[in-house]
Amino acid sequence: MHYWSVSADKWTYNGPEGEHHWSRHYPFCGGAFQSPIDIQTDLLRFDPTLRPIELHDYNLSANEHLTLGNNGHSVQLSLPSRMFLSSPPHRYSAAQLHFHWGSTSTPTGSEHLVNGKRFAAEMHIVHFNSDKYANVSMAVDKSDGLAVLGVLVEVGEFNPAFDQFLKFINGIKYRNQRVKVPGFNIRSLLPARLDEYYRYDGSLTTPPCYPSVLWTLFRSPIQISPKQFLSLASAVYSSRAQESNSVPMNGNYRRPQLADHRVVLVSFQEGRGLHGIQTVTSPLVRKQIIQQLLVGDLADLADEGLYKLLPSGPEKRLVADKKRKAFNNQHGPRTQHTNPKKQLLHPPPPKKKSRSHNHLGGGTGLTEEALCYVSLEHQVLHQARQSHTEAQVVHTLRDLVFPDLNLRSYLGCKSELDFSTIRRIVRGRPTDEVLELDGSLRRASVGVMKRFPSFASKQGVPAAKYDGVSNVAGQAKTQPQGFPHPWLLPMEWED
Repeated sequence: MHYWSVSADKWTYNGPEGEHHWSRHYPFCGGAFQSPIDIQTDLLRFDPTLRPIELHDYNLSANEHLTLGNNGHSVQLSLPSRMFLSSPPHRYSAAQLHFHWGSTSTPTGSEHLVNGKRFAAEMHIVHFNSDKYANVSMAVDKSDGLAVLGVLVEVGEFNPAFDQFLKFINGIKYRNQRVKVPGFNIRSLLPARLDEYYRYDGSLTTPPCYPSVLWTLFRSPIQISPKQFLSLASAVYSSRAQESNSVPMNGNYRRPQLADHRVVLVSFQEGRGLHGIQTVTSPLVRKQIIQQLLVGDLADLADEGLYKLLPSGPEKRLVADKKRKAFNNQHGPRTQHTNPKKQLLHPPPPKKKSRSHNHLGGGTGLTEEALCYVSLEHQVLHQARQSHTEAQVVHTLRDLVFPDLNLRSYLGCKSELDFSTIRRIVRGRPTDEVLELDGSLRRASVGVMKRFPSFASKQGVPAAKYDGVSNVAGQAKTQPQGFPHPWLLPMEWED
């Protein structure tokens, strides 16, 4: 996913400013919850609550003119904000759509992969959270700011909808060129079925790579003809018209990123390779687990409930049930040994919260409001001054935001709960309870890594990373939003 910014010259897809070096100037590119990803079957979780995508005002009049532009990285079409999609709990208004593609010699350039397969191209329709933010410039660096519809593209039959703008592409051959095109039905660019899709929490796929995107990738690809693909892969340039060396615009896609303890929700169960796919744990159960980590019996969770947190399938749950039955047969049901009032099924009455508080709860020690990534980066850079390397800034930002992102995503059913997040939640609990949970986490960590090495490798978190519940110090919360980075001002979005 790309957005138009004044920093367009500061990064490329290859060479000394290529994606492997983005984090030098854009530290979130080396951080948490990055996109795109390879959507592998073992990351999938069926979510029966996912409804068909609802589009509103996507059919534009030919009398309404849109701006088609070349920003040096992609072909981009502006969209009116009265177009929107409703995805509870927010309304997301449209901003623009753009493309990523391969080259004439290698016609595979989608950003997302499905079980290792890369498609010819990918279209992204970018929306912003208009319930909370006035425009996409204000939303782009917020953790709940954006929602993107992703469409995979195959080379095949001629697509008349794509010709609505591709026939004007010769007017934007070079960077910063723009032309006006008549409006048309944007819905015609999408697959026929809007009820089958993948969903996960991720990021912009171009600098500054903020993890601010709710991704929806449709299951069914659309087709364009070979000639239409060549219009993208050979007719436009990343360079300006006045530059002597013309640089073709192709291969403008980012390579897949680690899953980072995320899972991918799917709205469908039928199809090849989907037999036996797990159904996602309900939000209610997840909230109960967090409540138990906060005030419940950690020993009980270590024995049984912990298995709900791990990517281990139903057989682990069966083992937990057997352990529980064996314990109860020998000793009787476990009773709370610290404070009988702090039980999962009978938690203390919740404290009254202000309207600004959300479901995370202050007891987790994690930020309740949406994260502002520009503000966080300013905070870290101010504290680091000149004493930290670029790599240290990247790691510091990741450590700062990951527990927040992981907990939000876990409660939204789109992540497994990471050990570092658990450590943050249980700090301050009685030492003996934490140590018992610590031992269980260590054993479970080793078991999962041995039993599910492919899942572990996709998540990118080796077993050695887990170093104990009681070893993590507190981290600062976010500060009020500061003045944005120069590359965000002004945002050159089209009206």
